[in-house]
Amino acid sequence: MLDWYDVHARSLPWRVAPADRAAGVVPAPYRVWLSEIMLQQTTVAAVKDYFHRFTTRWPTVQALAMAEDADVMGEWAGLGYYARARNLLKCARVVTADLGGVFPSDRESLLKLPGIGPYTAAAVGAIAFDRAEVVVDGNVERVMARLHDVETPLPAAKPELTALAARHTPDRRPGDYAQAVMDLGATICTPKSPACGLCPLIADCDGRRAGTAPELPRKTPKAAKPVRQGTVYLARRRGDGAWLLERRPDRGLLGGMLGWPGTDWTETQPPALPPAVADWHVLPGEVRHTFTHFHLILTLRVTMLDGTEPLTAGRFMPAEAFRPSDLPTVMRKAFDLARTHPVLGGP
Repeated sequence: MLDWYDVHARSLPWRVAPADRAAGVVPAPYRVWLSEIMLQQTTVAAVKDYFHRFTTRWPTVQALAMAEDADVMGEWAGLGYYARARNLLKCARVVTADLGGVFPSDRESLLKLPGIGPYTAAAVGAIAFDRAEVVVDGNVERVMARLHDVETPLPAAKPELTALAARHTPDRRPGDYAQAVMDLGATICTPKSPACGLCPLIADCDGRRAGTAPELPRKTPKAAKPVRQGTVYLARRRGDGAWLLERRPDRGLLGGMLGWPGTDWTETQPPALPPAVADWHVLPGEVRHTFTHFHLILTLRVTMLDGTEPLTAGRFMPAEAFRPSDLPTVMRKAFDLARTHPVLGGP
């Protein structure tokens, strides 16, 4: 695996290439940690631009710790799973205030930091500090399931696959090894149509010999996701075009993010809850978005306000300060649908 990695390692903005690592270049724990938080339940392709923007704007953990919450949430918008961004700030501030800006290298200390669970602690320990930690993500699970022909479906197979990964983890270059197995799963041992002929482990692969490799790992069927409904209200202020926005509570879905005032999201259409008494126009069409645990259908209502109406939610943001890119994806979908409506000043 290490020989294969030395030749075929992916070039990633947060990674120290194997040749540079051999020459003594040490990975920056801040960059490793940041990339691992961003990569949780997200693809490498989606993360690259976010990582570049974050590290350009906040090149050190101390710089991130001093950032305004709203600025960080705005840069995170569109990456999803927003609790990660809130924990990112909490962790940066703990590392800066309590640890002198230095990430700990051992698993137990890493696990005490906000937002760092067993996988992230293992990944940071292995990649940043070259500790022999067992790093198991979806790619590693797939490689181990095929290599050892594990028929037990996920998630029940996780302990067995972790034990197998531990058996293979070497004391020599464990950080490079962890990245090698993840790269193998991402580029060769892919979920569909694995390129077994190019795999460095082909001679040892039980799944290949049994003819089961393409179907592994098996997965327990997921229950159908429920559907929830809601309404959001988009309003502008006459005269200056300011937008009525609210910052969602820190706790809960989309916590800390900018959004449009609206109703709760429930299994049946909830009662109307406009943020001001006005002539609200129902937009044709709807916004559909899928979260981890449910599908969401949003109805949109729009109006123009004088700015003197009593508000029950939200506050006006000047048009020049409003960046649609600061909205989470579902709220940006609502903006994209409503922005051209004549009531809001569209064509």
